[in-house]
Amino acid sequence: MKMASLKTAIVVAALIALVGSMSFFTNTEEAPQPQNQEFREISGKIKKGETLFDIFKTYKLDISELYKIREASANIHRLRELYPGRPYKIVLGEGSQIHSFAYGIDDDSFLNINRTNEGYRAEKVPVLYEKRILHLGGTIKDNLIASLGEGDENLLLALQLSDIFAWDIDFTTDLRKNDSFKIVVEGLYRDGQFKKFGAILASEFTSTGTVYRAYAFEQNGKIHYYDEDGKSLQKSFLKSPLSFRRISSGFSGGRYHPILKIRRPHQGIDYAAAKGTPVSAAGDGKVFFAGCKGQYGKLVIIRHRNGYDTYYGHLSKIGKGVKSGAQVSQGNVIGYVGATGLATGPHLHYEMRIDDRPINPMSLKIPRSASISEPMRVAFHQLTKRMNSELASTNPPNPVAANDGKMGGSQKEG
Repeated sequence: MKMASLKTAIVVAALIALVGSMSFFTNTEEAPQPQNQEFREISGKIKKGETLFDIFKTYKLDISELYKIREASANIHRLRELYPGRPYKIVLGEGSQIHSFAYGIDDDSFLNINRTNEGYRAEKVPVLYEKRILHLGGTIKDNLIASLGEGDENLLLALQLSDIFAWDIDFTTDLRKNDSFKIVVEGLYRDGQFKKFGAILASEFTSTGTVYRAYAFEQNGKIHYYDEDGKSLQKSFLKSPLSFRRISSGFSGGRYHPILKIRRPHQGIDYAAAKGTPVSAAGDGKVFFAGCKGQYGKLVIIRHRNGYDTYYGHLSKIGKGVKSGAQVSQGNVIGYVGATGLATGPHLHYEMRIDDRPINPMSLKIPRSASISEPMRVAFHQLTKRMNSELASTNPPNPVAANDGKMGGSQKEG
């Protein structure tokens, strides 16, 4: 399959504007400023290798105040952990005394420190976004990432969409040219500018003539995705532990081994992917083994319910906290693709066994999780009716060049 061409309706300008302008702090809850006192503001973005101590030295601020600020924020965010490109603002009062300090921790929150009569008070404040409903649609010519276009936000949206359908669609082996998708998703805006995508509210994927739909619905305090019949899309195991990779070797009774130069059974699936690609746990379970094991190299074995085990071999690195006895949830990163052990190049060797008997993961029929409960059926039916109308209004029109600086998929605001 070749490069994707996407279909675009109404394109919102400046979609990939970076969060980090000083308007980031417009909802900072600053301490009341005394009357007849002049204030001075120092603001900027953290430079590579720069510390708060460096900033205080540059502007000749009182270092003793720095220690007080660090102490006040210690239980909320350690000020030794500053990252390049993140915004900050220092407001100074009389005699260059620090009145307030704000730092953008991430795209969703910032640290706000104010001077009070009792000393400095620190809090973590959420970034307030305006939510708009966006509609995107497109066709597949190569892969899902290329089909949504360039930019970090489009990549994250592609990953979110693949996670929703991960139990039914393998986005490496199942996609075909001219497969199509439609997405109803939250767009998060500040000061009228798009910052990032929020949650996918509903989506539709048509693959080889089969239509898959997903609807976000809250039940028992948790939001999950369901099909039109109210059946959960989530299953006991993911269809694949990796996103956006290719199968380099399948399950076989007699594969020719490229290193040993002999034919022998290949009791798993090899996924070719770049070194360092995250590997996810295929299902909930307990880590049975995590370490080096012969030809597997660095290996993680997870023990699941009903006698199932999954193996993840040739890892370059095992995930933090992944050790024997640790509980993991489906989708947790448990390691990273590598070429340790008996491997000719970076790939993941993935095995599934039941009662220690190797089985082909591609042919496994996996049961679904709980469906919509009867008391919630009416509310769910109303939601699907509304979302189907939203999806129907998302019709991919003319293709847009991938490098035109605009959103890759067809898009309009609802």
